[in-house]
Amino acid sequence: MHSLTELDTIGLLVLRCKLTMPEETTPQTPEPLTLATEDAPAKASEVMSAEKPAKAPGAEKPAKAPKKEKPPALEAKPFEEFIHQDYLPALKQTLPKMGLTEVELKFEKKRMPVAGDTDCWQVIGTWLGGKRQFVIIFSKEDIQAPKFYCCADNGAQPSMLESFMIDERKVTLDLLLLYTMQRLNGEKWLLRN
Repeated sequence: MHSLTELDTIGLLVLRCKLTMPEETTPQTPEPLTLATEDAPAKASEVMSAEKPAKAPGAEKPAKAPKKEKPPALEAKPFEEFIHQDYLPALKQTLPKMGLTEVELKFEKKRMPVAGDTDCWQVIGTWLGGKRQFVIIFSKEDIQAPKFYCCADNGAQPSMLESFMIDERKVTLDLLLLYTMQRLNGEKWLLRN
């Protein structure tokens, strides 16, 4: 002999409540409620699915309006276009707010400044007549690819290469700016230091 599980019992109670409560919009006639027996065990889900009225052939849902296409993200632009049109202008606006005025920014492909035998794209910032500089190095023409940072003071050449943004799964313009400012702040080069 099969017994009703707790879920089947709850489902039948919910169904019974639905059948006894009048709906405001469409009148329904309740179908007879079948209970589980030894010959035909019924689950609440089977009984509930039997309660759904069949759709009329002419009563189809209206077609959904086409979704508006989102413009592509800034970061989806080609690498050089993103750097020239988005990153460098944003960096030029942010640096003066942080106390670094008259910073000359360049974007060029040249050998890595520290033990470099390969050419990489680099964003180079210099100020104080070239006495201070920072370099953001992109290992590939992709902002998601590994990046490096180095800096120098007192007109010296950079001597140490550090990884840059290694913990970020998705690099965005805002994150790129934030990490750049964090590195410059770490050097105590920003006004608030």
